Amino acid sequence: MTNSQNRTIWILILSSSLILAITMGVRQSLGLFIAPINSSTSLDIISISLALAIGQFIWGLTQPIFGAIADKKGSFGVLVFGALLMFFGLILTPFLTSEFSIILTLGLLVAAGAGAGSFSILIGATAKNLPNEKRSFAGGFINAGGSFGQFIFAPLAQAIINGFGWIYSMIALAFSTLLTIPLAKILSSKSKKEETNLTNLTNVIENDIKLKEQLKVALKDKSYLYLNLGFFTCGFHVAFLVTHLPHEVALCGHSANVSAYSLALIGLFNIFGSLYAGYLGTKYKMKYILAFIYASRALMIIIYLLSPKTELTFYIFSIAIGFTWLATVPPTAGIVGKLFGTKYLATLFGLTLLSHQIGGFFGAYLGGLFINSYGNFSLMWYLDIALAIVAALANLPIKEEKINKN
Repeated sequence: MTNSQNRTIWILILSSSLILAITMGVRQSLGLFIAPINSSTSLDIISISLALAIGQFIWGLTQPIFGAIADKKGSFGVLVFGALLMFFGLILTPFLTSEFSIILTLGLLVAAGAGAGSFSILIGATAKNLPNEKRSFAGGFINAGGSFGQFIFAPLAQAIINGFGWIYSMIALAFSTLLTIPLAKILSSKSKKEETNLTNLTNVIENDIKLKEQLKVALKDKSYLYLNLGFFTCGFHVAFLVTHLPHEVALCGHSANVSAYSLALIGLFNIFGSLYAGYLGTKYKMKYILAFIYASRALMIIIYLLSPKTELTFYIFSIAIGFTWLATVPPTAGIVGKLFGTKYLATLFGLTLLSHQIGGFFGAYLGGLFINSYGNFSLMWYLDIALAIVAALANLPIKEEKINKN
């Protein structure tokens, strides 16, 4: 590979990472707004949780749709449309505070916009322009960008809430989403150029198969179904924590700053976790990486439940869970690419993310129901442990080709 091609590949990876840093950073900070919206409007926690739960589902639902469009038409239009959806959803939220309107703004507009600028589109646009041996690392690097965004945006959003109020914080987030548009232009122009250079490396069979045929094959593949089951439980876990960790912190008598720092630590350490998962994917079978990640989450939650709920406990828990947080994405995308190739990766990985976000809907919404009914999240933690164990076991039967360690 020439120096020019290497430079182009790095531009692709970096621009994708920065786009994901913004869309994920904004999206993963929305849980910080539950308490201030609840206290300043007539909306209760269940209503706000429902809006964010619907947002979890919509974020997943839109990814295979936008992924299919990006596979056929290119990523630029999809990314720009997503940026505008996020902008208008966030900018309208402070001025439309009925239950229906918050579902419309945060649950539909922001979530759909974030879906248009998320994993399936960005990893799909990048992976099809890379040789197979570089895809796992690229996926890990792009994923780390999303975690970096959470590390930056969560404490920044909380600082603005503390200093100026939640309305100004949400408006600031809205304008930050527009920064993805120039990055999308860079990504799409470099992607087209590199895709032309690497056309001859694409498998002939992969080029010939139609999207509808590929979907039929995928939905009958047991390995793909096992992968989706595991990712469903991942979505439950992530959405529960990102939505309700601030309330868990408050229940233990700590300030909102502890919540923001905890979310930031999750994002910071997932940078390392994502990069490491991407690296491990070049050395070991990805199904074993996923099984280990899910099993370790069950153990971490058990240790957390047995520990005193001090600020230090929350920070240590956030560091540990952060290392695995979205480190599941590179190996999951990698397995999809191994099973079916990269021509329709944005669509097929988008469907896997839909499974993730169906789990996310239940994680966010059930958390709100349980806290309203029982005053704590104990049952949610136990359910989370059980699902993590199921996810670990579900990944073991996946049929994955051997790693070439030469």
